[in-house]
Amino acid sequence: MDRAPTDPDALDVTAWLAQVDADDPLVARQLFEHLYDELRRLARAHLRHEPSGHTLSPTALAHEAWFRLAAQNRTRWRNRGHFLAVASTMMRRILVNHALAGRAAKRDAEQVPLTLGLAEQLVAGPARDVVDVHEALLAFEALDPRAAKVVELRFFGGLENEEAAEVLGISVATVKRDWAVARAWLQRELAAR
Repeated sequence: MDRAPTDPDALDVTAWLAQVDADDPLVARQLFEHLYDELRRLARAHLRHEPSGHTLSPTALAHEAWFRLAAQNRTRWRNRGHFLAVASTMMRRILVNHALAGRAAKRDAEQVPLTLGLAEQLVAGPARDVVDVHEALLAFEALDPRAAKVVELRFFGGLENEEAAEVLGISVATVKRDWAVARAWLQRELAAR
């Protein structure tokens, strides 16, 4: 019996997410195919905040997140929104790990002569480092976990207020309030770094 419908319009993502635990490769493949565009949208939203020339592409980030999510066997997916929220968190972690690995590689790199182009880049200053944002968000999460989740879904995940409200099970007004408080706190925190 084919447990997964082939018609995307008849797709029940929540039921498929529950079936992923059964290690059915057909279900996992069809689920990935159905959620692939949304995973790439999330990856593009995450990479929008990265400096140009990032070595990870939206495709690579989406695939890496999928592989890590597929390896999780203790998570009980509640619904599509829950899955995408965890995917967004996973993408953020991948980017932070990538940035930390890049920093470590820079410490071991050879010295490069300063050119006019490089000097202009240094004067302009780097884009906000994902590690700085991550550390600030962790500090804020200790103060207000729900508002930190709103930031993650809105800023990193690219979700709209209504989508974030649905994922978190709160009202749109609460999302807006949490977003305003979190933005003010994070701006102050990042300015002090």
